[in-house]
Order: sequence, then structure tokens, then C-alpha cells
Amino acid sequence: MVVSRTVSRKLLIAAGASLATVGLLAGCAAGTPTDTGTETGGGESTGGNDETGDTVVIGFSGPAADHGWLGAINSAAIAEAAKYPDIELKVAEGTNDANLQISQVETFVNEGVDAIVLLPTDGAALTEAAIAAMEAGVPVVNVDREFSSPFAARTTILGDNYGMGVSAGTYICEQLGDNPDAVIAEIAGIDSLPLTQDRTQGFNDALADCGLSVSNRVAADFTVAGGEAVTSQLLSAAPQIDAIWNHDDDQGIGVLAAIAAAGRDEFFMVGGAGSANAMREIQSGESVLQATVIYPSTQAADGIRLARLIAQGKVMSDLVEAAVPARIVLYAPVVTAENVEEFLPTAFES
Repeated sequence: MVVSRTVSRKLLIAAGASLATVGLLAGCAAGTPTDTGTETGGGESTGGNDETGDTVVIGFSGPAADHGWLGAINSAAIAEAAKYPDIELKVAEGTNDANLQISQVETFVNEGVDAIVLLPTDGAALTEAAIAAMEAGVPVVNVDREFSSPFAARTTILGDNYGMGVSAGTYICEQLGDNPDAVIAEIAGIDSLPLTQDRTQGFNDALADCGLSVSNRVAADFTVAGGEAVTSQLLSAAPQIDAIWNHDDDQGIGVLAAIAAAGRDEFFMVGGAGSANAMREIQSGESVLQATVIYPSTQAADGIRLARLIAQGKVMSDLVEAAVPARIVLYAPVVTAENVEEFLPTAFES
């Protein structure tokens, strides 16, 4: 069943805010049941969600692909939609212009799409446009950068920025926790962004748990040039370092260049995001880069899958409360030489 354009604002708002109410919307139709399917309050648990159903039109608006991770977000979403013959995907031009993205959302609504997957260039700026889409009966799947209102999305899917910091800090604690005088450095992204603040907070909290703290901190701008420049400053200011956490593997290319130019190798480094080039550095065993923390570039691809389920009135098969959740936060695992082969095939290129 395709979600009707006449679904009321009240129902869609409730769907985004309460899993119990979500069951009334998403549970109205299920995929082909398996022999072990069981009835639940949220619908029927099924194993047939991948079977072709009614064709649904999904609008996708993402960022400009000016960063390896962002490019991977877009390409993964398009590739995921191509796997399903019952998805017609409308892709808006990637943009960092909030006003242009607002107009893209409005166009999707006017064209009568069945769902929208949106990674907003600015969550707050896109909130009203997303609310308007929801009011028009078009469910919105919010990816990565959150809207400022719970009424703006049926489902939100996020990477775990705080969890990235926790994972990085925990790994460093495992390596250096018996050295209370260890010198820890941090190379952040853009400090004004909540995601950077969350990563730093998680990192500090994890280090504090084993009695360590950050001694030297700089912030770059998620670019190669920015990473190289601030790392040069950091290395000049800190003659001895035991470990570095760099928030982003794209800027990490510049970070590693600065480290090589300085001839420093007395420390190990942990990266962030999980790029393929970072994983190859880890795999080589010849780099200061010893680990990286995943920030999944599959978020929009997952958003496409969830939008399909919602628009077709299907439910999730692996939950007792089978309705598509209102909020999903993806795990932030640590990749090391021991498990890099597991993660490398799906890593993005910087």
C-alpha cells in the first residue's frame, strides 16, 4: 500500500513521535510472511520485505559531493535504490545551499512523491520545509543532520558522533591506560558544528574513564589542506605525543602528510569516518595510523530502504515492535589491523 497523500498531519506527527502510533501507520500492510512470522502490536513480523511491491517514488536530496564521505553518501543512496525494481528515485542536484534544498523539497512534494530522503545542508534551515512535506502527507526520512523539530520527519537515521568519540577514547585507553602521564592530542573538524562538539565530548568522557585527558587540541575544516595546516601547528607545539585522534579521514590525508614532513613517529593515531585509504594505511602496518572509527557512509542508503518500507506500508522484520522506528543511531566500531578486511570492501574513497 502506498501511503496516501491525504494522511492527516496529526497522524504523521504521531508517527514520527511515537512507536506505538507508528505501528498503526506502518503496520497497515506487511511484506510476504514467513512461516515463523508472529503478530505484534506494530504489525506482522515478516521476512518478505525485499520482494517487489507497489512502485513508490522517492525523492532524494543530499549534499554537494565536495568531500569523500559526502560523495559516498550520495552514490550509496543511488546504488541502493537501483537494487529495487519497485523504486523510482528522483535525485536532486547535490547542494550546500539551504535555500536551493528547500526548493528541491517543495518540488518533490509538488511532483507527488511517496517519500523523501533528505540529508539537509543545515538541519534547522530545512525543518520548516520538511514539516510542510509531512503535512502534505509525504513521509520524510531525515539523514545525518537532524531537524530542529520532531514533527519534521517520520524517521531519523544518524551516525553516532558521540559514540565515535567514545570508541576512539576507549581504544586509546586500552593502549595507554596504564600510563597516566600519556600525552593525548586531538585534531577536530569544524568546532562550530554540533557533530564536532559531540565527538569531542564523547572522546573526553571515554578518556576520563581511564584517567587520561587531552593535552593538545586543534580544529581543522574537514579538508586535506586544513588537516595539514593545523597538524603542522600541533606538532610544533607538542614535542612529545603518545596518541592522536583525528576526527575525519578525509582531512587525515593532510594530517598524515604533515606528520611525514615533520618526521614524527613516536605516537600512534586513530582516524575517524572509515575511509578506504585510511584502512589501507592501517593494513600496511607501516603507518602511525593504527585504527579508525566508522561513521557510516551508508546512512542515506539505509534511508532509501526505510523510505521504501514506509511508503509501501511494510514493517521491519527483526523487531518485536515491527514498525519502522522513529529514530535509528548506527554503531561506531573501531577498525584495526585485526578486522580491517571486514570493513574495507564497503569503505569510501577519500
